[in-house]
Amino acid sequence: MFSKSFKTLDMKIEQTHIDQIRKQFAELQSKEDLVKLLSGAKNILYGKECKPVQLKSLTYYANPTLCKKRYQTFTIKKKSGADRTIHAPVKGLKSILRSLNYVLQCVNEPHEAATGFVLEKSIVDNAKKHVGHHYVLNMDLKDFFHSFDLYRVKFGLLHEAWSIGNISKYRETNEQQFQQKEELAFLLACLCTHPFKIDGEEKTVLPQGSPTSPTLTNILCKKLDRRLTGLANRFGATYTRYADDITFSSPHNIYTNGEFNKELKRIIEEDQKLVINPKKTRLQKAGYRQEATGLIVNDKVNVHRRYVKQIRMWLYYWEKYGNEKAEQIFKRDYIADKGHVKNINAHLVNVLDGKLEFLKMVKGVNDRTYIKLKNRYDKLTEKDSPINQLLDIWDTDGIDQAMSIYYKDKLE
Repeated sequence: MFSKSFKTLDMKIEQTHIDQIRKQFAELQSKEDLVKLLSGAKNILYGKECKPVQLKSLTYYANPTLCKKRYQTFTIKKKSGADRTIHAPVKGLKSILRSLNYVLQCVNEPHEAATGFVLEKSIVDNAKKHVGHHYVLNMDLKDFFHSFDLYRVKFGLLHEAWSIGNISKYRETNEQQFQQKEELAFLLACLCTHPFKIDGEEKTVLPQGSPTSPTLTNILCKKLDRRLTGLANRFGATYTRYADDITFSSPHNIYTNGEFNKELKRIIEEDQKLVINPKKTRLQKAGYRQEATGLIVNDKVNVHRRYVKQIRMWLYYWEKYGNEKAEQIFKRDYIADKGHVKNINAHLVNVLDGKLEFLKMVKGVNDRTYIKLKNRYDKLTEKDSPINQLLDIWDTDGIDQAMSIYYKDKLE
């Protein structure tokens, strides 16, 4: 269930907004109603000064034949060194999809096992459910977003978002309403999918890089989550899914059980038409390092030792050599370590701040390791703040030199 409010794009969204959007979504009857709903969501996200969504823009972007350049495609390197293809929507489409994504997040109540791209949940929430178990099984779903085509999205919206359980029966008793919902579901599915060449064949699927794709997969995977939760309960295990990462954990080894494995594969591949990536399937036993979504879960949720060690190292360089020299060392190490990241124009202060925030999220604000590292960071940033640098110049070179630098910086 949603809490009373949540944050999106650095704005606090009240429960009244969520309730209103749910009501409007349930009552949608026409494209004009949809435009009004998306415009309202856009106002909440971007402010009332933003331009409302236009019907002609909606229908234009929903038709890849008319709008041929809906997405910009680029590749980034994975940690493995392989290429990951990202499809980023163009500016006009992006604002519409962000608005729609907000609507879908308000409307959809994800399954409790889904922790990825869910409001107020993180990889920490996913990992917590697997702490202290003797066996942890990690699995990955291959080509996850491309497994959901236009018609699967359309029927998923009808079945899950509009809660039409038995579509055939609903159609018989509510023909007009069904036609209205079906037209809108088809429009939204066209807006959220795009034709790509996949293995030499053109398929209209969810793009990796679209704002709506993660939320839609949570909607479309509800049946998967229900069935895998049922399987886990049957064998005394715990199940979670973070996007395409599936984790089971249990006090006993059920993973050599032929019945469990057979049913697991049947649900994922035969029933839900998804593909297990065997290269990323691994069973981790107690006594060895166990992970869930990249976090250690043996005794408590924790980061890798290397993560803390790296923060300590960069703080040490800053303390010993000063910011300028430490920045040079950081750039060298960061590019070598994160060469797969698209933007390598990172700065030491920003990366350290982000790493410390993540450490706080995992370990907690009262953790002693976090507090010590944060105190060292705060002392360094306070020392290197512009005002303190000017005061140092004042002490060494006099007030005239300090004021000269101050006014020069302001003019620049």
